[in-house]
Amino acid sequence: MSRPSADTTDTAAAAQGSPAVAAVALRLHDLHAEVDGREILRGVSLEVPAGRVHALMGPNGSGKSTLANVLLGNPAYTVTAGSVELLGEDITALSPDERAARGLFLGFQHPEEIAGVSVFNFLRQAMSTRKGIENFSVLEVRLAIMQWTAKLGMDHRFMERYLNEGFSGGERKRNELLQMALLEPEFAVLDETDSGLDIDALKAVAEGIATIRAERPQLGILLITHYHRILDHLAPDAVHVLVDGRVAESGGPELARAVETHGFDAFRARVA
Repeated sequence: MSRPSADTTDTAAAAQGSPAVAAVALRLHDLHAEVDGREILRGVSLEVPAGRVHALMGPNGSGKSTLANVLLGNPAYTVTAGSVELLGEDITALSPDERAARGLFLGFQHPEEIAGVSVFNFLRQAMSTRKGIENFSVLEVRLAIMQWTAKLGMDHRFMERYLNEGFSGGERKRNELLQMALLEPEFAVLDETDSGLDIDALKAVAEGIATIRAERPQLGILLITHYHRILDHLAPDAVHVLVDGRVAESGGPELARAVETHGFDAFRARVA
């Protein structure tokens, strides 16, 4: 089977008279990475245009979370070859804070609990840093949080709780979306946002992502998952299948259905 390019669906849309293909927001070129001397990513290449949602699917141990950590700039992971570009800039050697300052956001698979730090104070500090405004107005932050909690269907009193302390899985993931909305990133990597969610929470998270995209149409998203179920609520523009540290195939949304039907083993031979 031939392997479609990463922008398959965007090219098809342009051919049908849709708006022109957007500029590339995230580009990974022949990316190799290791942890503790063991190579996990073995030449990952893909592109995500601005304003598009691309899903990255793969079984456990395929390198999905390693890729998320490499994109974040986690120093425990070493890039041995290849590059990461954000909006045309090579950020491979940048620290996590430098990447965040340029507009890269990572939604964690397992958000950390931080006792004693309120959601409000955390967001105020993060927004001050992101916007380059020292001592960001308390009132402005509070109003912004209230506006976004309303849009995301969250209780505004959420901001007074300690960060993720006693939060359910759904609350933790919606808190990640609240951060994404308020920090206004250029590109978001969502690492298994659907992990640990029941059906209702999954739908709420998918609706939250759609709400943020409606407000920020240029936001590009790489949605990492190994389940098809979130894609039933949030249709991707393209799908990539990651197996054994390499992209085995890229295509349109129908590729996710093929994964559901045939499993990941059907793609494993393509990266051998």
